[in-house]
Amino acid sequence: MLVLVVVLSAAVLHATWNAMAHGAVDRSAGVAWMALATGVIGLVLVLVQGLPPAGTWWYVIGSTVLHMAYFSGLLASYQLGQFSQMYPLARGTSPWVVAVVSVVVLQQTLAPGVLVGVLLVSAGLMALVFIGRPGRRQLPALAAAMGTGVMIAAYTVVDGLAVHRMPVLTYLGWVFMLQGFAMPLLVIAWRGTAVLRQPRGAVLSGLGGGVVSLVAYGLVLWAQTRGTLAAIAALRETSIIFGAIIGAVFFGERFGPKRAIAAGVVVAGIVLISLN
Repeated sequence: MLVLVVVLSAAVLHATWNAMAHGAVDRSAGVAWMALATGVIGLVLVLVQGLPPAGTWWYVIGSTVLHMAYFSGLLASYQLGQFSQMYPLARGTSPWVVAVVSVVVLQQTLAPGVLVGVLLVSAGLMALVFIGRPGRRQLPALAAAMGTGVMIAAYTVVDGLAVHRMPVLTYLGWVFMLQGFAMPLLVIAWRGTAVLRQPRGAVLSGLGGGVVSLVAYGLVLWAQTRGTLAAIAALRETSIIFGAIIGAVFFGERFGPKRAIAAGVVVAGIVLISLN
């Protein structure tokens, strides 16, 4: 039950910082400030925790590279499409990919109830996207979101392996320090230093979003030390429900009865996972 509460709390926080990133007037600047906040906190953790154990550096480097690709895809998705559609697709692609990898590659065993729960969560999340019948003009946005989902699945698998080989805070510190300082440099290389000259409120919002994202990620890493990878990945992506609600309330994006039913399917999947 504790793991369930922790992962659902992380889901709420994750939807919150993604909404903050989408709602920024200058989204690339918002992502840069968010990343910078996580980089500073990561540096503090690194100074306290020290180096990762020998033989675990590839986890740190691999997750950092995948996170950079994830942030790039996420930014492209939000530039091209609606939050309530792009966020569910990006997050909804991940659980079933992780489930397949965890069973086929990592040879983890899933209880029948957990497997059905993962499938229900994934189906409900994907329905939240395609109920709106996206057209051809949205194909670039959909491709960016699905690519982002594959990156999420990839770093989820790497993270799940890493937290069993080194302390969670050590891993968290190194990954966030590396990607937290690298991401603003990429944004500056793309847009120039002027991109960081934002109103005080926008900077504070970006920094706050970075703190929220780090806490959400840390909670999920801890949960991965206590549960199966596929189940945690599925529960984590319930952030999509909260994201859809945020999109409807704060961005004026349509939710509607069909999406409410899809959200109910997700909840049914969560219940199945939590009972196994």
